[in-house]
Amino acid sequence: MAVMRKWSPLIAVCLGTFLLLVDVTIVVVALPALADDLDSSFADLQWVLDGYALALAALLLGAGSLADRYGRRRAYLVGVALFGAASLACALAPNAPFLIGARVVQGVGGAAMFATTAAILNVTYSGRDRGVAFGVWGAVNGAAAAAGPIVGGLLTEHFDWRWIFLVNLPVCAAAAWYAVRGLTESKAPHQKSFDLPGTLTFTLAAGAVVYGLIRATGDGWTDRWTLTSFAVGVAASVAFVVVERLSAHPMLDLDLFRGASFRALILAALLAQAAAFAYLPYTTVWLQQVLGHGPVDAGLLGALPMSGAALVVGALAGGPLQRIAPRITVGVGLVLIGAGAAAQANLDAHSGGAALIPGLILTGVGVGAVLPNLASAVLAAVPRERSGMASGALNTFRQLGFALGVAVFGALFQHQVDEHGGDVRAGFAAGLNAALWLAAALALVAAALVLVSVRRNAGSDLRQTAPH
Repeated sequence: MAVMRKWSPLIAVCLGTFLLLVDVTIVVVALPALADDLDSSFADLQWVLDGYALALAALLLGAGSLADRYGRRRAYLVGVALFGAASLACALAPNAPFLIGARVVQGVGGAAMFATTAAILNVTYSGRDRGVAFGVWGAVNGAAAAAGPIVGGLLTEHFDWRWIFLVNLPVCAAAAWYAVRGLTESKAPHQKSFDLPGTLTFTLAAGAVVYGLIRATGDGWTDRWTLTSFAVGVAASVAFVVVERLSAHPMLDLDLFRGASFRALILAALLAQAAAFAYLPYTTVWLQQVLGHGPVDAGLLGALPMSGAALVVGALAGGPLQRIAPRITVGVGLVLIGAGAAAQANLDAHSGGAALIPGLILTGVGVGAVLPNLASAVLAAVPRERSGMASGALNTFRQLGFALGVAVFGALFQHQVDEHGGDVRAGFAAGLNAALWLAAALALVAAALVLVSVRRNAGSDLRQTAPH
């Protein structure tokens, strides 16, 4: 009983994390079924994926700031409740616009949960237990992001697409039960007021840039609304920097970015998320629409090798890896992610789904090494009272990496398909190759940044600049 109570916070956090990350990609294999049932085009239903990812990315920092002020346990429980209610609304959606709106609300609940998870673990566990906790949590991070297509495929093929949302309800109930039973409240003692201007400007900046990238994929880079979105994003980004500099209690203390290690780790988080996961929607489309696999087979071929490898590495090696300098574990893990993407980028018109498996396994090994060590290294770089802020920043840049990666890879993918005219098999293969080569390049750039910029003691230079 004592052992169970000790690990109840970890169970609660892992259940919530698994849910919110699975729901980033769970709808990918269900989009054709959604289009048929709701009488909507496949292109319109892409917003079912993008609306959730956008809300999750744009609101993470604001949710972390609120959690620091009002309590991380309280914020986590509110997020679980909101996520569960929105999941029920998604399952009952009568049309595509309603479903998209419910997915956005899901993203809001997911942001409230995700902004608190790493901070909760950081204040709950210490010493060897902290290494174990972050190892397990990191494994769940890696496995969940890649497991979405598997879970979605199983539920869509054997039940109905609505079950991909209904299945969230018992998991939400279990997460809430463990949270109420095991979590103690924690707040940031110096979080005196909520930074509303910072939250609004950051949300506008993130939302406008991601919206512009998504719109550019379908309407072109010179489309009026694409250019307007980018202009709004740039203006809002400048406004965010200004208001954060002027705020007595900023949502994101920009002085943290003076540390070379912190900058490198945050940028690596953005690039790693794009490189490891953002091409998976296009892999799934290729497996189903070109190779003719069903949702289950597409999910298994396109995600299981990666998620399985990430889970094994995170669970078995998470603790030992925490004792190695993050410059090495994160840097080498990023090299493996890049090598895995490159190993997949050899497709042609005659390739089968099995051609992806070796590269996906290699990527999964890298993911299992990178994600938990990124989280612990970033949190070690700031004072404990800044853990909510650091957690929000890390997760924000990770989700922005996914959202940006999906949009950029989508533009590359579509361009190659168009270039090949009516040769669908060759066009899809070329599109995937282009996305995968870019993913490999992004991962290797991130690896170079980490290996060059992150010190052996990643937090030493940052604690000197972070306010106390």
